Amino acid sequence: MQSSNPAFTRSAAFNPAQGAAPVGFDEAGYAQPGYAPGVPSTDRMTIDSVVQKTGITLLVVLAAAAATWMFTGEISETSLPLLLTLSTVGSLGAFVLSLVNSFKRVISPPLVLAFAAVEGLFLGAFSKTLEYYVMASSGEPIVMPAVAGTVAAFVGTLAAYKFLNIKVGNKFRKFVMASVIGFVALSLLDFVLGFFGASFGFNGFGGLGLVAAAAGLLLGVFMLILDFDFVERGIAMGLPEQESWRAAFALTVSLVWIYVNLLRILAILRD
Repeated sequence: MQSSNPAFTRSAAFNPAQGAAPVGFDEAGYAQPGYAPGVPSTDRMTIDSVVQKTGITLLVVLAAAAATWMFTGEISETSLPLLLTLSTVGSLGAFVLSLVNSFKRVISPPLVLAFAAVEGLFLGAFSKTLEYYVMASSGEPIVMPAVAGTVAAFVGTLAAYKFLNIKVGNKFRKFVMASVIGFVALSLLDFVLGFFGASFGFNGFGGLGLVAAAAGLLLGVFMLILDFDFVERGIAMGLPEQESWRAAFALTVSLVWIYVNLLRILAILRD
């Protein structure tokens, strides 16, 4: 079964020749555990390797975000332009590197970590800016609640996936990825129009912004379900251990996506 997730579409193991059953699966689509011709069992992707690579990637994100937060100093009206610049540079850099990582046939760990670093730059500057405005208005923090909400979303989605035995079908994959592409397209359009004073509020903090953030949060949960499915299938197929970096990249994208939309929701509701 061919993947419709951009983070996995360039992986040869997930995308066999047209009409052929995926490597490690029979014609009915059932996994053949441990099937990986030419790949030693010690060099295959495992839960441990995925957790390890995901942990490293998220650590880089957090370190870059913390460094950005600390080294930009005390926030004020005069320092806001710097934070906005760093946020813009980080978001554009993360977007470009996410495309590169998504469509590379052979995953590159350095590029995954580079993505994590610029993503952290964006998160640090963006989070600090929103925290400043919301604290000035309502006196309530939003960053730590958003972090806690992201962790809760991850744990809850993982528990639902495992204990409710969620099965991911082709229609669900196509729906989620089409929705994500549409969401990103609208976000980019609103971003570009903002430079000309014609933003329609998709990325903003009004009513449409709240609806967009809520939809983005739901899409982030759906993305996590796709990620869990691909990790499970990849382990059953006995993919090479290096593919753990691809899984780590996908999981990081989903978690950051959830965090950003939760942060926006909290900012709107408290300000």
